[in-house]
Amino acid sequence: MIENGQLMGGTVEIEMNKIEGHDHSRDNGLINHLKGPDFFDVKKFPFSTIAISSVASINVEDKEITGNLTIKGITHPVTFPVKMEMKDGIVKASGKLVIDRTLWDVRYKSGKFFDNLKDQAIADSIEFNIKVVAKK
Repeated sequence: MIENGQLMGGTVEIEMNKIEGHDHSRDNGLINHLKGPDFFDVKKFPFSTIAISSVASINVEDKEITGNLTIKGITHPVTFPVKMEMKDGIVKASGKLVIDRTLWDVRYKSGKFFDNLKDQAIADSIEFNIKVVAKK
């Protein structure tokens, strides 16, 4: 929802089957594993959402978004920075959202839940690069 040229709220739907990595295409072993039951289980949960509850302006371009992120049917509050531009009725936003994956029941090789992983443990933090283009 946009009022007076400012983002005020709304819901963003994320198609989880379109997960990509910087150095990985959509159809390689790592990305396919992320789509599987060990991680995001995209066959069972094809969409995730961010329901925006507030947007704080840091300056003209920089905003801080607060909302509820739902992944795998589990919802937790998140806050993250974005750069936003509105021109000719089109809103462009980009930012980074870092979450603790274990809060959304993504436990695969997490040191919080499995002992004796040693160097096999995977970091619990996941960084999502977000890019949204929407018409007003």
